[in-house]
Amino acid sequence: NCRVNVFCAFAAVVSDGQARIKNAFASGLLPFRPYTDDTAMTKCLAASLIEKKGFHAGDLAQRFTTEYFEQPKRGYGSNVVDVFRALKRSNFEDPFGPAKDQFQGTGSYGNGGAMRVAPVALFWHKNLAEMVSVAEKQARITHTHRNGYNGSILQCLAVRYALMSDGKAPFDKVAFLKLLLEHMDAIESKDVKPTSDPAVDKPFTTSLQNMQHVLCDDPRDLSAEEIAALFGNDVSAHKSVPTAIYAFLRSHEPLPFFQAENPFVRAIVLSISVGGDTDTIATMAGSISGAFHGIEGIPTSLQRHCEDLDLVLKLADDMYELVGAH
Repeated sequence: NCRVNVFCAFAAVVSDGQARIKNAFASGLLPFRPYTDDTAMTKCLAASLIEKKGFHAGDLAQRFTTEYFEQPKRGYGSNVVDVFRALKRSNFEDPFGPAKDQFQGTGSYGNGGAMRVAPVALFWHKNLAEMVSVAEKQARITHTHRNGYNGSILQCLAVRYALMSDGKAPFDKVAFLKLLLEHMDAIESKDVKPTSDPAVDKPFTTSLQNMQHVLCDDPRDLSAEEIAALFGNDVSAHKSVPTAIYAFLRSHEPLPFFQAENPFVRAIVLSISVGGDTDTIATMAGSISGAFHGIEGIPTSLQRHCEDLDLVLKLADDMYELVGAH
C-alpha cells in the first residue's frame, strides 16, 4: 500500500454549490475541472523535493514563478503574483526577500503555504523536527506572517499524523487533536507579544481547543454556517486550516445533510458546504483524508476526472522510491 499516492487527492478540484455536488456524486458523472493554484504549487514543491533530494529555496521559488508565468489562470491571488514578479525581476537572488516586503513588512497570513505543504509531510514523515522546519521555510517564500507559516506547520502536522495512523483501526479523534494541540501551543507560544486575547496570540491553538470541545467534550453537529463562524472559511491560514482539519475529523461519521459512505467524499463535501475559499479548504481536507485512507479510499469516479492524474501519481511514486523505503 503506497500511501504516498495520496497526491491524487490534491488534483481533485471541487466547485461550489451543494446541489451541484449532490447531483454530481449521485450520478458519478463529474465534469472535468482544471486544478487551481493549490495543486499547481503542490506539484512544484513535490518535484523540487524529489529533484533536489530535499529543500532548496532557490529552486522552489523559481519553480513557483515559472509555473505561474506559464499558466497564470489557475486562480492565484494578486498578492502572491506580486511576489512572483519581484522574484523574477531579482533573478531569484533572495528567495525569501519579496515576501518579507509585503503588507508594510508584516508579510502575508494567507493559506498559500498550507495549501501546498503536504509533500513536506510525506518527505519527512520520519523526521518531525526537519518536517516542521521545512514546512515553515517553504511557506516563507510567499507568506512571512507568523499565521501564514504556522498554518503551514499545522497542516503539515495533520497530514503527517494522518499518514502515520493505522487506517484499519478505529480512529481516535481525541488523541489526534491532542497531538496537534501540544505542537501548536508550543509553537505559538514562541516569539509572541501577549495580548489579552488568546485568539490573537494563539489563533490555531484556540481553534483546536474549540474543535476539541465540539467534537469530543460536548459532541454536536454544526451547521455549515456555524463551522464558518467558529473556524473560518476565508483565505487567511488561521481561518481555513482549522476548517479543513475539522472536515477531516467530522468525516469519520455520516453527515446529516449528505448521504455518502465514503469518508474521503464526506470530507470534501463538508469542506465545500462551508463556502468561502472552497478549493483550498477542500484541498487541505482532502490531503489529510487521503493520507489517512490511502489511494484506495479515493473513489475512482473522482480520480478519473482529475487533471494531470498520471503526472501526480508519478510524483507520488518517485517520492516513495526516494524516501518511502527508508
